[in-house]
Amino acid sequence: MSGTSLMYRDMFFILMSAFGFALSAVFAKLVMNSSPITAFELTFFRFAAGFVMAAFYMGVNRVPLRPKNPVYVSLRAVFNVAAAVFFFLAVEYTTVTKSNLLNMTYPIFVFILAPYINKEKIPRLHYFFLALGTAGIYLVLMPDTGVFHLNAVNRGDMYGLVSGLCAGFAIAYLRQARKQDSTPVILFYHMGAGMLLTFFLAVPGFSAPKGMALAYVVLATLASLAAQLFLTIGYRSIHAAAGAIVSCSRIFIAALLGVSIFADPLTLNIIAGGIVIIISLIGVSGIVGRTTNRGIASK
Repeated sequence: MSGTSLMYRDMFFILMSAFGFALSAVFAKLVMNSSPITAFELTFFRFAAGFVMAAFYMGVNRVPLRPKNPVYVSLRAVFNVAAAVFFFLAVEYTTVTKSNLLNMTYPIFVFILAPYINKEKIPRLHYFFLALGTAGIYLVLMPDTGVFHLNAVNRGDMYGLVSGLCAGFAIAYLRQARKQDSTPVILFYHMGAGMLLTFFLAVPGFSAPKGMALAYVVLATLASLAAQLFLTIGYRSIHAAAGAIVSCSRIFIAALLGVSIFADPLTLNIIAGGIVIIISLIGVSGIVGRTTNRGIASK
């Protein structure tokens, strides 16, 4: 398969992961709106199911358990678990639209971390887009009163932003881990760590899902697992910038689902902040720089 074909294939997988994560948030919100099940419990179910699937696959295919780069695999697991926990907390305490929008700030953090973790050089122009993204985050977090004060910010919104930060670290370490370790190995340790850590968080308020709540838990788990698998596969050969821009589609998907299913409010601040963040993500993707360079070269 040619390099171009691989790129388009990986872009498709990342697009599917965006849809899966948005859909997972919808089912998670339905669960928490109709039952006492918490974000911790939902996250535990997700990781437990993922661990069973990953362990089964590795056992059947006799995949060696020992990772070639345990440091990056471990760091990927820890930060991804944190990102998942904070994401479901965001879904619990804020809207589906805002939780996905703020989680999707992770490419901005990938950009900040790239020189240190991935040893990638960052063009100076991208710092402008970083400032733009920061302004977008500010607009989204702005309380309804119009006056920004940390104590007035919805805690669900803050959970969403922290999930984006943790996901930025997770993606940066994923790209390093994928250079030596396979998808099954990475997922095995990721799911295993998540299952253990979230078990202790979920136990104090554990409530067995029943009826429709059980159905929503299963659907949220399956959508999240599929999204995680697609994301891990998608970043096998694609550049972080290209992956980030394709992932932006989750903002539109989540907004569409949130507004149509939960009547999520779309204030002027949220719309303006979302547009600014999307422009920032397009900028840090490198498309602007590559377009400019091609224009200069053709003159």
